[in-house]
Amino acid sequence: MRKTSVYLDDADARRLAHLAEEEGVSQASLLRRAIRTYVPEPRGARSFALDGAGEGPGGSVADVDDSRLFEGFGE
Repeated sequence: MRKTSVYLDDADARRLAHLAEEEGVSQASLLRRAIRTYVPEPRGARSFALDGAGEGPGGSVADVDDSRLFEGFGE
């Protein structure tokens, strides 16, 4: 077993002490059980606005003629 420190605000520390006393177990035991039973919330599908933006010929913008880069500006 490994020792670790956990920083809790006053309200969480009181709640942990109360729950441990209520169940008749140590605070450490209660924390270990909580960690073992923790189930993360699903993150959901991730959508990226720029997905596919890199598709193209793969050349560098530095190789594009300046006149083409400014097409459509000011219209």
